[in-house]
Amino acid sequence: MPHIDIGDLKLPAQYNTLQQGLFDEIRAKIVHGLWATASKLPSTRKLADELQVSRNTVSAVYEQLVFEGYIESRKGSGFYVSLELPDHYLPDNDCKTSIAVSPIQQIKNHSFAPGVPDLSELPLKKWQRYLQIHASRTAILGSHDVQGCYELRQAISDYLSASRSVICNANRIIITSGAQQALSISIMATMNATDTLLLEYPGYVQMDKVAKLFNIDKQHVDVNPFTGLNIEQLLASKAKALYVTPSNQYPMGTTINTEQRLKIIEWAQRNNSWIIEDDYDSEFQFAHRPYTSMQGLAGQLNLDKHVIYVGSLSKVMFNGLRLGYMVVPEHLVARCNEIKDALSGDSPAHMQYALADFIADGELLRHIRKMRRLYKQKHQLMTQAIEQHFGSNVEIISQAGGLHITLRWLGGLDEETLRIKALKHGITVRSLSYYEPDGNKGRTWRGIVLGYGNTPLDSIDVKIAQLADCFFS
Repeated sequence: MPHIDIGDLKLPAQYNTLQQGLFDEIRAKIVHGLWATASKLPSTRKLADELQVSRNTVSAVYEQLVFEGYIESRKGSGFYVSLELPDHYLPDNDCKTSIAVSPIQQIKNHSFAPGVPDLSELPLKKWQRYLQIHASRTAILGSHDVQGCYELRQAISDYLSASRSVICNANRIIITSGAQQALSISIMATMNATDTLLLEYPGYVQMDKVAKLFNIDKQHVDVNPFTGLNIEQLLASKAKALYVTPSNQYPMGTTINTEQRLKIIEWAQRNNSWIIEDDYDSEFQFAHRPYTSMQGLAGQLNLDKHVIYVGSLSKVMFNGLRLGYMVVPEHLVARCNEIKDALSGDSPAHMQYALADFIADGELLRHIRKMRRLYKQKHQLMTQAIEQHFGSNVEIISQAGGLHITLRWLGGLDEETLRIKALKHGITVRSLSYYEPDGNKGRTWRGIVLGYGNTPLDSIDVKIAQLADCFFS
């Protein structure tokens, strides 16, 4: 296996950071074929010594090169130039043009980017084996039930009944293209143009986009970082539907307790309104046992006809799976299927059958248990690093759970300025104003959201230290 000669590798002076300069120089060598495919790169220690930079800088550069597909890491062996490069960075493209395109992928999946699970921990070999089994089945090559394959619906029903106390069966579950399609179908099936949708604020921006797309009238219910959802404000509303993330409010990270959930269910019954419950990452609670889902509580009172339960497997598996589900009352199944048929038709069959087996064989639960332990460890490290590098200048306001941490501070650096400064260092965070699409409604403090799912354990302290440098500089 050829080894790379780094004698001609130089760090240009015009780059703002050593990390960005080193990343671009190595990428240029690979893109233009100056470093042959399958060639072995020097170790992080050797390259750091040769260039007289910190090993952390080299490690961060290698990590990003691996993530973008330019090099690959082989356990116990080292780093090698990839055999296949990303399509839009092949040598016949201009390298400078490609640099302008690449940040899109960085921003969506980089360290601290919210909503991304640990992609390196997925049992890929097992998952690929299930896919391969069903890829050769000619019997499932044709068209399928728009509601989703029965085997997957049954597997999800069993999983939700056991883990979230959801009251359902396979006939009440509809497979969707991620939770986003499920939310769109929920709105179309329950609301008219003259109806009002009640949204958490700050809240999940994708749901706000759905409301705007269908020109639905919106009202906001405030979410306080210390007291949570404003229940009294909600109970005074006559909205036709409420969208809510009760287990881990996004982005504030608060929880709606059982007493409050019962009040909301009674509100829906009294007003003949709908509750759209997005239970997006309830599997990952570290400080307490998850509360029973609102749908499950409503079902115990025979009131689940007012609740649509929405979920996906993006947070427990990977975003690119793009398979979600919704649990709806029996009288709404036909209408939801009609809407889905008009929007997209049936869902990819091979993926559904593979996922059904993955769940039924216990692989999903095993993966969740492993990830719960890992994310709890990451959350603890994040908390420790924030306390060490930020001191009393910021406050963690989100609960110990999920895949994100929300920081709050008074005065000082503007949150959007911090986001931009962090991005220049290869760190993706979201300002809290991102979750306020209709503007700041009296918030007097500043905040950011950090996703730690896809951040390696050994990078957390380094990344938080870099973020603190951006904050204080």
